[in-house]
Amino acid sequence: MKKIGQFKNPEARQRYFAVYEQALRECPRPDEVFDVPCRHGTTRVYRFGEGGRPIVLLPGLMAASVCYAPLLPGLSGPVYAVDTLGEAGRSVQTRPFADVRDRALGLDDVLAGLGLGDVCLVGGSTGGWHAVNQAIHAPDRLAALCLLDPTTVGAKFSAAAQRRALAAIVLNRDRDWRRFVAWSAGEDIFDQPAAQVVVAGIRAYRARIPFQTCPPDEALRGIRTPLRALFGGRSVVHDPVAAAANLRRLVPHAEVEILPEAGHCLYLRQADRERVLEAIGVPGGGRPPGTPSLR
Repeated sequence: MKKIGQFKNPEARQRYFAVYEQALRECPRPDEVFDVPCRHGTTRVYRFGEGGRPIVLLPGLMAASVCYAPLLPGLSGPVYAVDTLGEAGRSVQTRPFADVRDRALGLDDVLAGLGLGDVCLVGGSTGGWHAVNQAIHAPDRLAALCLLDPTTVGAKFSAAAQRRALAAIVLNRDRDWRRFVAWSAGEDIFDQPAAQVVVAGIRAYRARIPFQTCPPDEALRGIRTPLRALFGGRSVVHDPVAAAANLRRLVPHAEVEILPEAGHCLYLRQADRERVLEAIGVPGGGRPPGTPSLR
């Protein structure tokens, strides 16, 4: 079991799900809940709404589907919010991942199990990396990607992010986590349920997943799925200007925009949240009439 993600003990699991359920109450009531079998276990998915092209939401590291609570009311269905397999949440891992391609194949199993194709795949932070990984290794069910300050896609994690995260994990005190969350998100959101889920997951769960690194340049150049990416101009977890420039260079058809006042969590400010919803709501890489180019 050493290569399979799991909660540290029953008490840690209980503490985590008390926080998770509180955060879930911040979301609209789902129309349907799935535990989808896949080659590595079962993946929890919540469906909101119906009709139209499906939108699938991939959360950041340890954030679970509940991190999208602020966006869900503004999205038209069907919207499928995923608890990433191999991380804290309601998904249950039973087999190890061999490599990053294996993770993409597992998500493809989930999309197939839900009967989904022509998907607009949305990923925030590490979820953006997952979306790109899917476009590289298992793109057939995808119609478009929308990346929200994706990490390790166009630029590595910053040295400061790695240092501060390590310090918070080692010290594991609320005040240290509050400093890290405020610094990384761009605002002190530590007391918000979604942020509490991330911290609770890191404290309670032992993840056993392939190390997250930037895809090779050639793999990025091979992406053919329409792609839109929004970066936070004030994001500190990586260099957003370099990340945006590299994505434009390696994926020439990508539409890339930097939101100058946004931090890593792009949808804290109302104006930025509206821009994110606009980007997600126009799948296929197009843009509504009258809006400026994202280039």
